Amino acid sequence: MTTVLLDRRGLLAGGGYVMATGGSALIAPAQAEGLAPTFSMGGGSNNYIPGAPFVERIGNGGFWMSGTVRRAGDGAPLAGIRIQVWAHTTEAYETNPRSHGATLTDANGAFRLETPQIIPAFGQPHGHFAYDSGAFKTVFLRPVLQSWPTTSVEAHFVLQPA
Repeated sequence: MTTVLLDRRGLLAGGGYVMATGGSALIAPAQAEGLAPTFSMGGGSNNYIPGAPFVERIGNGGFWMSGTVRRAGDGAPLAGIRIQVWAHTTEAYETNPRSHGATLTDANGAFRLETPQIIPAFGQPHGHFAYDSGAFKTVFLRPVLQSWPTTSVEAHFVLQPA
């Protein structure tokens, strides 16, 4: 597995909490007292469509969008949190509702949703992740794959109450 951290600006914009990886292993963020919340990244909400349906998989799959969701402050994993994903893929542009879907976090705060292969849009292969359900502040993330082609991307959320 190859793990590539985003550049300094991307890490700061994401609250120091977004990773793009070239493998399928889930990298869990460190737990710590006083864990700072994740802030939305520039461009994260581009082509966002509210209320994407829950899906088992988007399209024919082959690419994994995954991550974790934790509570700001104590870092506790958050179960049952709705995360929406979308991307420009081999099957549809990110503006197409067929490229959007949602899933829930498990008991460990982890989520994983299979999509078609992400391909470059505007010169950058990237995915979109959103928490938008209301109990916590909305967060949009847009990690850029630093290695391409690859078969997965991760984004990690630390949410603060709304």
